[in-house]
Amino acid sequence: MKTFSAISLFTVLLFTVFIPAHAARMGENAILMEEMIFENAPFPSCHASSIVEVEPRVYLAAWFGGKGEGDPSVGIWMARRDENGWSGVREVASHSGVPCWNPVLFQTPDGETLLFYKAGPNPREWSGLLKRSHDGGMTWSDDELLPAGVLGPIRAKPILLHDGTLLCPSSVESWQTWACWMEMTKDFGKTWEKHGPIFVPDQLNGIIQPTVFVADDGSLKMFCRSRGIGHICASSSTDGGKTWAPAHPIELPNPSAGIDCVKMSDGRAVMIYNHTTRGRHNLSLAVSSDDGNTWKQCVVLEDQPGEYSYPAMIQGSDGKLHATYTYRRERIKHVVVDPRSIQ
Repeated sequence: MKTFSAISLFTVLLFTVFIPAHAARMGENAILMEEMIFENAPFPSCHASSIVEVEPRVYLAAWFGGKGEGDPSVGIWMARRDENGWSGVREVASHSGVPCWNPVLFQTPDGETLLFYKAGPNPREWSGLLKRSHDGGMTWSDDELLPAGVLGPIRAKPILLHDGTLLCPSSVESWQTWACWMEMTKDFGKTWEKHGPIFVPDQLNGIIQPTVFVADDGSLKMFCRSRGIGHICASSSTDGGKTWAPAHPIELPNPSAGIDCVKMSDGRAVMIYNHTTRGRHNLSLAVSSDDGNTWKQCVVLEDQPGEYSYPAMIQGSDGKLHATYTYRRERIKHVVVDPRSIQ
């Protein structure tokens, strides 16, 4: 009959007593709900989602989907969530012969829903377009082509200032140069101003895809995806977005992947980002109590192999944080987080 040695018995006890069956993610108790917006769709690949609340507790999500990023088959797709869950997906924009990119949703105070997106062969040649809905995203207007040089919010949501100016954080990807810009419209996309460029000194190809919030002192805080820097980069403006300080790296890592941030109703700011300098596997939240001057990782949303990226985030009328993001380039995931449980 076989018997356990003392060492074998110790090993069994170690793995039985000290190794948990499930290692809890950081801040997991803050996550109230996790769901896929769809399980099956008429496209094999999707990416770059946006989310907006069009009525109390009614949400729209949009993303691009098709055979693969950059393929001419790629269009803009959408779903709607109410108390019954997510609707089926439907395509709301496409252009023959060229792909669509990076939809961004925004709800105006008078109830008009704006859908910004890009179309063109690649990010160096794309153009900005705009659609409008007056029924919460059920139907959409024809495309409005934005003026040359204006792209609209490039990936993260716009913010509306008290004077009625819609700030659209934007960027340009040129050959060997990247830079962020601030596009502004006082009439929700009929006329435009553009200010910038914003970049890291000596890093002319360093940052794109900014996200913005208004600080307690009225200044604007900008945070950007970086390339070749390894960290999220930040800038600020004290004149309503017309001029910006040189951008600089902050403590949060970035593997050249999209981010988003929200100034919450309790005064804190929260960032959703990939907490790594390589790959897009760890998707996390970080919180700031001093308007983005310092940050602390607080919640891990994803930490398994695969890509979890290009998040969008809002604070809903329910007070909860609603985030959507790319799940392995196959689906779009929706997560709800309780800000009161973020430490």
